[in-house]
Amino acid sequence: MRVLASRRFPGPAWSELDDVAVEWPVAEPRPGIEVLAVVAAVVDDPLLDLLPDLRLVANYGVGYDGIDVEACARRGVGVTNTPEALGVATADLAVALLLAVRRRVVEGDRFVREGKWAAGWHVGELMGDDIRGATLGVVGLGRIGRAVAERAREFGMHVLYTRRSGERDEGFRELDDLLRESDALSLHVPLTDETRSLLDRRRLALLRDGASLVNTSRGAIVDEAALVDELRSGRLRAGLDVYADEPHVPRELLELPNVVLLPHIGSATPGTRAAATAELVANIRAVLDGRRPPNLVPGSATVFGEAP
Repeated sequence: MRVLASRRFPGPAWSELDDVAVEWPVAEPRPGIEVLAVVAAVVDDPLLDLLPDLRLVANYGVGYDGIDVEACARRGVGVTNTPEALGVATADLAVALLLAVRRRVVEGDRFVREGKWAAGWHVGELMGDDIRGATLGVVGLGRIGRAVAERAREFGMHVLYTRRSGERDEGFRELDDLLRESDALSLHVPLTDETRSLLDRRRLALLRDGASLVNTSRGAIVDEAALVDELRSGRLRAGLDVYADEPHVPRELLELPNVVLLPHIGSATPGTRAAATAELVANIRAVLDGRRPPNLVPGSATVFGEAP
């Protein structure tokens, strides 16, 4: 039994796989490979053709839009992710972006570094937007979305949300209504055919003047060209940790002062990355030991039989 891995993953749990061969990349058919552990890689039919004995694709991270789950299922290959570990750190970063955007933290830092703060404190300088009392719209109320909502309420924000399923209370809004009512918006949905360009030009126009948009999910959920136009007009501000064509960041975004840009670091803390590795290893070990892995993604649940 062997494991192919796209890299050595951080944290002590990875050493639990020292008894199996770990090698990358795949250049030819590899009989006997049972698990492919990947991050930021495309898993499709051509790659699967090279791995005739593959039983599991273990993704390091929550999002698995680079993996063709249907192609895997047709071949009896399961797909797992690491949904538990990354929520807290990503929620923290989403709130950090929200605060940075609404209080113009990065603009203020640049203002000082460029020597423009010559006159000292001024009553009208770099005016931002209030946090307390503002309405935050959360798009997707999964683990991360709920964590962001909890943090926002601690800051005194009023939280509304939209979700595809699950219980709904007085805070629920349909997406268009959520956009109209929100002073700030935070995105927490996976990238699927349904959510690609979910915030298109029409929907971005529904946001209030002066609204803030935070995206720590997937870049392609937002129409980047339409967002650039809204930012150029000065009508919106944004904080982005993700982009449609990573690592490419559109030049137009780089030139705008009213957007905070980060290099996809939502889960970038040592504890979070180590915990994700532990989840990854648990999925891999389950398959190597003949057990059902704990974190099978939707569309992959029947590959190892129905859950007990």
